[in-house]
Amino acid sequence: MSIHKEGRVFLLVLFMVLLLINIGLHRIDIPIPLLRISYFTCVVIFLMVLQFFRSPMIQIKENPKHILAPADGKIVVIEETDETEYFLDRRIQISIFMSPTNVHINRNPVAGVIKYFKYHKGKYLVAWHPKASTDNERTTVVYQMNNGVQILARQIAGALARRIKWYIRESQRVKQGEEFGFIKFGSRVDVFLPLDAKIKVDLNQKTKGGITVLAELS
Repeated sequence: MSIHKEGRVFLLVLFMVLLLINIGLHRIDIPIPLLRISYFTCVVIFLMVLQFFRSPMIQIKENPKHILAPADGKIVVIEETDETEYFLDRRIQISIFMSPTNVHINRNPVAGVIKYFKYHKGKYLVAWHPKASTDNERTTVVYQMNNGVQILARQIAGALARRIKWYIRESQRVKQGEEFGFIKFGSRVDVFLPLDAKIKVDLNQKTKGGITVLAELS
C-alpha cells in the first residue's frame, strides 16, 4: 500500500496545518483535557484524509473480452439508456458510486486506443442525482478496442469531489487496468456498453477497480 501522487502535497499541507493548530493551542495554555481532544480530533482527520489517497497494489488479469470495473465502489445503475454525447444511440449504462472510503483511482476498463476525450465544466450535484451524468463536471473517454468495439467511460464529480484528474489523451494506446485518472473525495464513474454485452454484475454489488468484471463481450 502506498500514497497516491495526487495526495502527497495535500497531505503534507494538511499535516502542517493540524500541527500548527495544536502548537497554537498548547501555547495559549488551554486545559489538558481539551488539548487531548484536539490531538485526537486532528489525528482522526488526518487518518481519514490519508485513506482517501491510498494506492493499493493489485494484480490485473487482462482479457480482451472482459470489461473491467474502472473504479472501486458500488453498482448503483444497470440500465439501457440513450448515450447523447458520442454514440447517439442506445447503450447499457453501468454506474459505480465511489464513496469517500473507496480507493479513488480510475482504471482503464479495456485495452485499446483513446478514440475521444473531452472535459466538461459543470455543476456539483450529489453523485447519485439523475442529472449528475449530464450536468456535473465530468470527463468522457471513448476506448476503441483492438476488435473495433467502442465503449465509453465517464468520470463524474459529486458534491464533495470537486477535482477530476486524468492522465490520457486522444490517440493514446492504453493497457487494461492501468490508471487513467483520479477523482478526489468520492464520486461516480459511468460505463456505456454495447447492447449485446453480457452483464456480470448486479445492483448494489461492490466493485474493485481493475479486478471486477462488469461485462463480457461476445
